[in-house]
Amino acid sequence: MSGPLAGVRVLDLTSVVSGPHAAMILADQGADVIKVESPEGDIMRRGSMTPGFVSSNRGKRSVVLDLKQPDALAILHRMIAQSDVLVQNFRPGVADRLGFGEPASRALNPGLIYVSISGVGETGPYIRKRVYDPVIQALSGLADIQRDTETGRPRMVRTLIADKTTALAAAQAICAALYNKAVRGEGQHIRLSMLDTMVAYLWPEGLGELTSIDQPDPGARSAAAPDLVFATLDGYITAGALSDAEWRGMCAVLNRPEWIDDPRFRTGAGRSANAAERLTLVGAVFATGRAADWLTKLDAAQVPCAPVLTRQELLSDPQIAANGLIVEFDQPGLGRVRQARPAARFDRTPSHRPRPAPGLGEHTAAILAELG
Repeated sequence: MSGPLAGVRVLDLTSVVSGPHAAMILADQGADVIKVESPEGDIMRRGSMTPGFVSSNRGKRSVVLDLKQPDALAILHRMIAQSDVLVQNFRPGVADRLGFGEPASRALNPGLIYVSISGVGETGPYIRKRVYDPVIQALSGLADIQRDTETGRPRMVRTLIADKTTALAAAQAICAALYNKAVRGEGQHIRLSMLDTMVAYLWPEGLGELTSIDQPDPGARSAAAPDLVFATLDGYITAGALSDAEWRGMCAVLNRPEWIDDPRFRTGAGRSANAAERLTLVGAVFATGRAADWLTKLDAAQVPCAPVLTRQELLSDPQIAANGLIVEFDQPGLGRVRQARPAARFDRTPSHRPRPAPGLGEHTAAILAELG
């Protein structure tokens, strides 16, 4: 087995996206991840095999245990004793009630890294809520950041950003805990919530105006400003000028030299404070030309820019191809599938190429045999 986490065993008792995706990252990096499922299976299977399930569970092994049965719980306890990491995302109190909470698991394996992923935390008025990604987008301020510039109506990001950001945070925290265990020989309990993760994720600029207690950030971009998507005669592009040099380059490309010394746009703070007006003016000029022409000129002027690709266009983009990012394999129950390879590349301990997701209980017999 290859990968920097080869030899690490992870018990994945999670479902849906945040927990499974975190454990999948570890599997990609060489860990032996055993997905423990109920007889009904992870809800993302939807009774069979789905692209969503594959994308957060590839490379794992699956064992079915009905943890309400004493014999199954006894098997889980044996697995806990032989594992390095346990990840669960049950609502607070459920794992304790079922017999594999942190204290019970710690008694079986003092060196265990026990990970509890929750929606909003383990205390407070919201802990009994059923939480999915849109709930966290609403509570974290993200929907407000995305609000419609004309109506002020909050909007959701159309991807499971809270789930997947939490997965990345969890995977990083697990690796930090594994390092601590290797150096100091101790396990620990990692707690993280989707809400905490997203507020921390958004803080640097999305919630940046909250940083200064005494005064608002004068350089904060207006939340009512248009986004950085510009229509051209034949498609959409993005272009942004953060530095003074980039702003001068953009003004030259757009043939608007008078904007360089315009008091509204002369400094970065001014361009941010007047973002709505600036982007509206820029967009009006971009609308008069063709996408490829603008992009060629912007690249020559060292202004950050790109075409706005459709999802289908992404598959044939030359940079995506040069990176070898999209790989294909056969997925039992689904046929030929595509996946993005692990983003991080290790020169000494290469991560696995994406491998199929397991069928429900596919490895139950083999794992029970390993346990004797």
